[in-house]
Amino acid sequence: MLEPGVPRLLPLNHDRWPTADEARASRLFSPIRLGPLELRTRTWVPAMVPWRASEDGFVTPEVLRWYGRFADGEPGVLVIEATGIRDVPSGPLLRIGHERFVPGLRELVELVRARSRGRTKLLIQVLDFLAIKRRPEKDKYVRRFLALTDAHRAALPHCTSDDELRAALLALPHAELLALLSPRERENLEYGYRERVNDLELPHIRDLPRVLPGLFAAAARRARDAGFDGVELHFAHAYTLASFLSRTNVRGDGYGGSREHRVRLALEVVAAARAAVGADFCLGARMLSDEAIDGGSTLEDTAYYACELGRAGLDFLSLSKGGKFDDAKQPKVGEAAYPYTGPSGHACMPTKKMGPHGRNLGDARAIRAALRADGLATPVVAAGGMHSFELAEHALESGACDLVAAARQSLADPDWWKKMETGRGASVRRCLFTNYCEALDQRHVEVTCQLWDRAFDAPDVDGAPARRAKDGKRRLEPPA
Repeated sequence: MLEPGVPRLLPLNHDRWPTADEARASRLFSPIRLGPLELRTRTWVPAMVPWRASEDGFVTPEVLRWYGRFADGEPGVLVIEATGIRDVPSGPLLRIGHERFVPGLRELVELVRARSRGRTKLLIQVLDFLAIKRRPEKDKYVRRFLALTDAHRAALPHCTSDDELRAALLALPHAELLALLSPRERENLEYGYRERVNDLELPHIRDLPRVLPGLFAAAARRARDAGFDGVELHFAHAYTLASFLSRTNVRGDGYGGSREHRVRLALEVVAAARAAVGADFCLGARMLSDEAIDGGSTLEDTAYYACELGRAGLDFLSLSKGGKFDDAKQPKVGEAAYPYTGPSGHACMPTKKMGPHGRNLGDARAIRAALRADGLATPVVAAGGMHSFELAEHALESGACDLVAAARQSLADPDWWKKMETGRGASVRRCLFTNYCEALDQRHVEVTCQLWDRAFDAPDVDGAPARRAKDGKRRLEPPA
C-alpha cells in the first residue's frame, strides 16, 4: 500500500528569501529537461482560466495582456488555460477546435516569448468536457424536462393524462415529490442535468472512445502549428478524461470498470497526440493524485496510471487533487454546479485555514517514487499552496517533485519568480489563500486578485491607466 507521507509544512508568513547568489545555487532555479525541452528553471505557472477570451473562443487583447503579465515574471514554464478541443460554443473560454483559432494563439505565443525574453517555455492545456446545465426552476423541470415513466404513473394512478400527472407532481410537498423521483431525476432537479461517461444510452457518450483521440490529436497538432513549446493534456478534475480514469467509471465496453480499462482511453489519447506532433515536441498531462470523493480513484490508482502514462511516453506529469462535481455544493436556481465548492474542491483549492502550504507534497512524493521504482524518469510537477522559496526548495530536495507549480501565488504576484531569482523576495506580494479569485471563477467573470484589483492609481505595465473589468470595480491586470 502506498503511503502518502507527511510533508514538512511551513508557516504562511514565512519570509526567508534567498539572495541572488543563493537563488543561482538552488535547485529551484536550476535547469531540467522535459523530453525535448530544456527548461531554464524548475518554476511553473499552471493553467488558470481568467475568462478573458471572446464569447466564441478567440484570443483577445485582454488575453494577450494577461499572459504577457505572467511572462514578465520569467517562469520556467507558463501553461495557457484549459482550452476546448471541440468546435462548439463554450463561452469566454479559449478554443483550439478549428484552424481559425490558430492565428490568435500564434500571436499569444509570440507575445509571451517577447515578454519573457525567451526564458519561458509556453505550453497549452487542452481539454474536453461533458454537458452540464443550470439548476432549473421546479415548475420548469417537472413540466418540460422530466421524462414521465410508469413509476410516476403508478404513484399517482388517478391522473388520466400527462399534463394532469405533471400538475399533480407539482402539487405535492417537495419532500414527497423527491421521494417519487429516481436518484438521477432528483439530481437533475436539485443540481441541474449533468452528463456522465456512464450514460451509454446517449450515442455521443457511447462514442467518446472513438472520437476523443482524434480530437485531442488535432488540437495538439494545431498547438504545434501555433508555435507552442508543448501541450498539457487535461486528465484532471471534473472533465471527460478524468471521469474515465475515475473508479466511478463503470462502463462495460472495455473503457471502464477495472484500472486497466479505465486508463485505456487516456493511453489512446496519448498515442494519437504523440503521432500528431512527433517525438520532438513536449507532451504531458495534468492528473489527480487523489479524487478526494467517496468511491473515487485514490493515490494507489494514480501511481498505476502514472506508470502507464510514463511508459506511453509522456514528458511530464503535473499533479493536482480533487475538484469534482460529485460532491459539489448545491447551486442556486439558475446557476450551475461548480466543482470546487465541496470537500474535493476544498482539497484542490484549500484556504489558509486548511493549511494549504505544501499539503500535496506527500502524494507527489509517493507517485514520483512509484515512477522511479518502475524505471521511469518522468518529471513530476507538484502544486498546492506553494508560496515560498524554502517550501519550493524543500519539495525538490526531498524528492517530492522535479518542478514546483504555483497558481494562486503567481496570480497574487506574477513577478514573484523573478523577484526570488534576483534576490528581491522581500518585495513579493504574498497570496492570502482566501479564494477570492475562485469565487470570481465560479461566476465566470474576469478573475483578479484582491491584493491588486483595487490599486487604480498604479498604471498597467505599458504605462496606460489601469484597465478595468466589465463590472468597473476591479483592475484587470496586476500593476507593474
